[in-house]
Amino acid sequence: MKTIGLIGGMSWESTSLYYQQINRTVQNKLGKLHSAKVILSSVDFQEIAALQSKGLWQEAGEYLAQQAMNLEKAGVDCIVLCTNTMHKVASQIEEAIAVPFIHIADATAKEILSQNIRKVALLGTAFTMEQDFYKARLQNHGIEVIIPKETSRKTVHRIIYDELCLGIIKPESQQKYMTVVEELIAEGAEGIILGCTEICMLIGDVKFSVPLFDTTTIHAKEAVNFALEQKTNANSVADKSVSV
Repeated sequence: MKTIGLIGGMSWESTSLYYQQINRTVQNKLGKLHSAKVILSSVDFQEIAALQSKGLWQEAGEYLAQQAMNLEKAGVDCIVLCTNTMHKVASQIEEAIAVPFIHIADATAKEILSQNIRKVALLGTAFTMEQDFYKARLQNHGIEVIIPKETSRKTVHRIIYDELCLGIIKPESQQKYMTVVEELIAEGAEGIILGCTEICMLIGDVKFSVPLFDTTTIHAKEAVNFALEQKTNANSVADKSVSV
């Protein structure tokens, strides 16, 4: 079994879900008392959020790249960044390490395509919904991406930072998210990406007429698949990014 390196804390609420799901998946696959080999670097999200709000992405990328290098020195075999939004700086992390980086959007695209879906709606922070770093990655896999209207984007973003990242779950916020999802389905979305690792806490168990793609679960399972592989794909290692 390979050792998984997690960069977490953004927020710690969702990082705890990663740790639980990774270990449960390993136990389900291997049985008995098996658990995952994990080394976690958990950052102070307040510091990251401050850089986000100021648009200091280069500095944020340098900081997270240092966390990845520290994990590599500690002996991990791959890096998993436990957040959707900070994949904006994924290239900086990849350039700083020699071990594979498991990209959350690639793992999500793989799951979407496995269900023969080509048009999805993306929920997440304003950074994730409005900027191209995430949507373009999905589009490169041949997936069409739509996002909520502006007022809905503001609502989705606010609830993430003011509530979900603090572990606050409100029925009225769940209803607001459900309304946004139904609007996107009406616009033709064949699936909904929960493109922030905390959103599953709010609507992950809600049933809609189209499938939800919980990026937290998808990413965690992809990390386990990598950890339990007998041999690492040579091409994946060569470009330091796991192709999924």
